[in-house]
This record gives sequence, C-alpha cells and structure tokens, in this order.
Amino acid sequence: MLQLDKLHAYYGKSHILHGVTMNVQPGEIVSLLGRNGSGRSTTVKTIMGLVDGQGSVRFKDSEILGQKAFDIAHLGIGYVPENRDIFPRLTVHQNLMLGQKRKGASGRWSFDDMYRMFPRLKERQHTEAGVLSGGEQQMLTLCRTLMGDPDLIMIDEPTEGLAPKIVELVAEYLKELKRRGVSVLLVEQKLTIALEISQRCYVMGHGSIVFEGTPADLRNNAYVRKEWLEV
Repeated sequence: MLQLDKLHAYYGKSHILHGVTMNVQPGEIVSLLGRNGSGRSTTVKTIMGLVDGQGSVRFKDSEILGQKAFDIAHLGIGYVPENRDIFPRLTVHQNLMLGQKRKGASGRWSFDDMYRMFPRLKERQHTEAGVLSGGEQQMLTLCRTLMGDPDLIMIDEPTEGLAPKIVELVAEYLKELKRRGVSVLLVEQKLTIALEISQRCYVMGHGSIVFEGTPADLRNNAYVRKEWLEV
C-alpha cells in the first residue's frame, strides 16, 4: 500500500529525515513511535507533500514524492494533522461535508457512520466548530478526513491533550478503521494505545528508523523502550 525507501527531508539546511525506509500493508495499522523531535511528524508531512523530500514514496505502486498535497489526497491518502485544522466558522456538519472528495461516488463512510461513532458530534452538528472543546474538535477532524473515503489514513498524535474518556473513543475509532479495511499510519506517544491496536511498530530516533517489529517485540525490548521512547 505505502512504501518509503531511503527518504530524506530537510527544513532549510537542517537535515531532518535520514534515509527512512518503512511500509504499510493493506488493511494494516502501523504505529510510528518516538520522542518529540525524532522526525515522526516530518515523515507524514513529507509523504503528504507538505515537506520536500528526496528518495522514494510509493502509494499503490506509484511514485508520489514531489506531488502536490491535494493530488495526493485525491489518490486516496487521508491526513489528520496534529493541530486539527477545523474550519471554526462552519458548523460540524458543514465541516464534514467539506471532507467529501469523491463526488457522485458512494464511499465506505456516511454522515450516519460519523455520528454513530461520535454521538457528541451528532448533538452538535449545527454548532460552529470553533466553539467545540478540544476533544470534540479532534473527533471532527478525524471524521472529516474519513468522509474523503481514504484507503490509507495518516493520523498525527490523535490523543494528545485529551481526557481519558475521549482517548478511549479515539481508540475505538481506530479499531473501526481496521474492521473496515482502511490502512493506518499512526503517529502516537501513548504506548498503551499504539501497542493495543497496531500490527507493527516503527520507532524513530534522530530522523532514522531504529526499531521495527510487532507490539510483542517492542514490549520485550527494554533497551529500545528506554533508549528511544521513555522520557
């Protein structure tokens, strides 16, 4: 589904990604773990065309590195940024409408699906998004991305700063994606969630992949957890 090969990225003269190689298979949830500043967010932004990169990013066997972000989105990649990026003056329902990309096509997801997963959004569907709580805004941006019916969704820190009950809802959302066969690349700091829902994990350090394996492999590798994950 998604294959990165020797991916490098820069911010100005700062070399951020150093030859990142990784992949996400169809219907798989893969977690990208690491401390702040390790290069995780830069990786997904480079995949999405928001940061210039060198190397290779292939999606469904086609090279996409260097394409514009809106073109990459229309190929079937969804992106949930860390800062949420909702439209504050539009209602919840209008925000979801803007997420739809495939006009005339019946996708896997409907408004009813969104409101069933997150009943709070149904209660507030006619409310301007700017007055929602942080947790409600996170629900909205997750659902808005799904309305574009992506085959792969990249989610950057979806549980950061959220109350435990909202974190549980996000975890259920991720499990629903898995049930429906959507591939997920999850950038996350909470090991509990990442290890619970992922089939495989990558750990980043200083812009490189320093570990690849199953959640069980990571649980059993105290050195990697201490050296690259624990604060």
